[in-house]
Amino acid sequence: MSLSDAALVKDNHVVAAGGVAEAFTLVRKAFPEVPIEVEVDTLAQVTEVLEAGADLILLDNFTPEQTAEAVALVNGRATLESSGRLTLENARAYADTGVDYLAVGALTHSSPILDVGLDLREAE
Repeated sequence: MSLSDAALVKDNHVVAAGGVAEAFTLVRKAFPEVPIEVEVDTLAQVTEVLEAGADLILLDNFTPEQTAEAVALVNGRATLESSGRLTLENARAYADTGVDYLAVGALTHSSPILDVGLDLREAE
């Protein structure tokens, strides 16, 4: 499977839709047969998107301790991927939590880049 085979709900989508569960639900309605991975930043978002029916959740910038909490919370009801904060040196700590997949950005982070962010922000 590649990124062209699935949808990835990221933080900008969450802001635009008004919440993580809302973003997931909108994509699910538009593309009912497409696998959807949902990026979350908090344990509360894990609960929201799990209750909305997500079966693949990306834990973004969680610590190993938070990752272990998410694994316990999900309890096999969805597949979990850890991303952000992972290095080759700390990957074992994340793997030991029971998370299903690890995304280690060592290759990406080792190349020179120009990081241009177009992040949406919630209105204040």
